[in-house]
Amino acid sequence: MCTHRSSCPAAGSPAERPASAHVVAARPEQGWSLLCDGTIVFDDTGELLPDGRVVAPCRAWAETGYLAAA
Repeated sequence: MCTHRSSCPAAGSPAERPASAHVVAARPEQGWSLLCDGTIVFDDTGELLPDGRVVAPCRAWAETGYLAAA
């Protein structure tokens, strides 16, 4: 899948993924990007790993319990 010189890191949680994984395809109008390791990263910070595991979004308002009324 990957054609750049250095090999892609293995897919894992965002904390485990080095910064060397880069975007190979993106659909900003749909809110997602595909990384060279096969991970799909969503604009809401959630992820779908190549093996089907889901990484939940990290939203500041979810951690604080505060959501401003629209």
